[in-house]
Amino acid sequence: MRHLKKLLGLVMATVMVFAMTATSAFAAQGANDNSGSITISNAEVGHTYKAYQVLVLESYNTDAKAYSYKANDDWAEWLKSQTQYVSIDDQGYVTWVKDADVAAFAKAALAYAEANSISPAATKTADNATVQFTGLNLGYYLVDTTVGSLCSLDTTIPNVEMKEKNKVPPVEKQVQEDSNGSWGDSSTAEIGDTVPFKTTITASEGAQNYVLHDDLSAGLTLNKDSIKVTGLTEGEDYTVTTEGLNDGCDFHVTFTQAYLDSIKTETKIEVTYTAVLNENALIADEDNPNKTRLEYGDGIYTEWDETKTYTYKVDVVKTDGSNVVLDGAQFKLFNAKTGGNEIALIKVSDGVYRLAKDGEKGVEYITTVNGQLRIYGFDSDTYWLEETKAPDGYNKLAERVEITIKDANNEATVDGGIWDHGGVHVVNKAGSLLPTTGGMGTTIFYVAGGIIVVAAAGTLVYRKRSANIK
Repeated sequence: MRHLKKLLGLVMATVMVFAMTATSAFAAQGANDNSGSITISNAEVGHTYKAYQVLVLESYNTDAKAYSYKANDDWAEWLKSQTQYVSIDDQGYVTWVKDADVAAFAKAALAYAEANSISPAATKTADNATVQFTGLNLGYYLVDTTVGSLCSLDTTIPNVEMKEKNKVPPVEKQVQEDSNGSWGDSSTAEIGDTVPFKTTITASEGAQNYVLHDDLSAGLTLNKDSIKVTGLTEGEDYTVTTEGLNDGCDFHVTFTQAYLDSIKTETKIEVTYTAVLNENALIADEDNPNKTRLEYGDGIYTEWDETKTYTYKVDVVKTDGSNVVLDGAQFKLFNAKTGGNEIALIKVSDGVYRLAKDGEKGVEYITTVNGQLRIYGFDSDTYWLEETKAPDGYNKLAERVEITIKDANNEATVDGGIWDHGGVHVVNKAGSLLPTTGGMGTTIFYVAGGIIVVAAAGTLVYRKRSANIK
């Protein structure tokens, strides 16, 4: 397992149980007759509970509050080194050091059990809200659970009852909508936009081994330097890992156990970062997901929590007044009806363009193919298309055309070179041939008149000659 420490809910208990008659006030040596039990209420279904017998109870006197412990064989050598918690006399009897830290002892004991493969006396996975261990020898037991937090010590004789006070740590993922600054499960953005994200972990006392896993889709590029935990110090309270991960995630945030141990009440841990919506973004109705989950304990994970970021496309169709498609027009895109800033566009293929990212140089203009072009990567917003050159023989548009995106694509249908419906329909009107001056003018009339005069003169001469012959 990757983490030596367990992010477990340690249910700590001192169990002193015995097998005596109801009237007996003193239990002699040999009290381990498997009559003890531990009952845990409010258990988390699906989580595993383990009971380790650290000490054997040889005898006790409840009236005198006298208890006689010796080390369990698996724990004897380790207990000799734990002088800050226990004292062991020459006969092997174990007593508690006054004012020793019980929670610290529990963590140390569990770490020893992990590192040395100590077998628990009993193990159960909760299938309902109650977990019960029965048939236990009398003794001092450490109970741990994969829920992830410490519970208080509680000793009863012959049985002990404990309440699981912890829950699976909730994890909530959110993304910010740029149009109003609100946080939620989804957002809209244009390609090139920086999108803010945050994850909130609700931690409780005794939290252990928290590692936040975050996985961005191909359409989102992580800004690695933006990863922060609100109110905490990187290196001291947490570390960020963005390289060499083998689980498909883009980054991990690992919280130090020292910080987790400082949590005494329910605490909100907020992790923030940003990502850029890039050229690989999927176009709505598909989404660009970002998901996160928390690893805790012995490789236990919460469910993934996910946000979705959407971006949109628009079809532009250029036609004449009869809806017949036209080519040859040139356009630019702006963010205002007049003035404003030109929005850089990148050519993807003939007639297809996308919004540029920061640092990308856009094309000089965009143009149609078969009267159509497509632009994608729009936010849910309003844009303006300006015709900078009309098709030959047609009048250029006098003002920009509005493109409004409202959480949906704007697709066009063109059939046989005729626009049918949808998209942004841009119509150009042709100019008619106007009257002209100059050219041949009245010359033709002079020429024609001259021909007539010559013909008439010729006729007159011919007739006179004919009369003289006669």
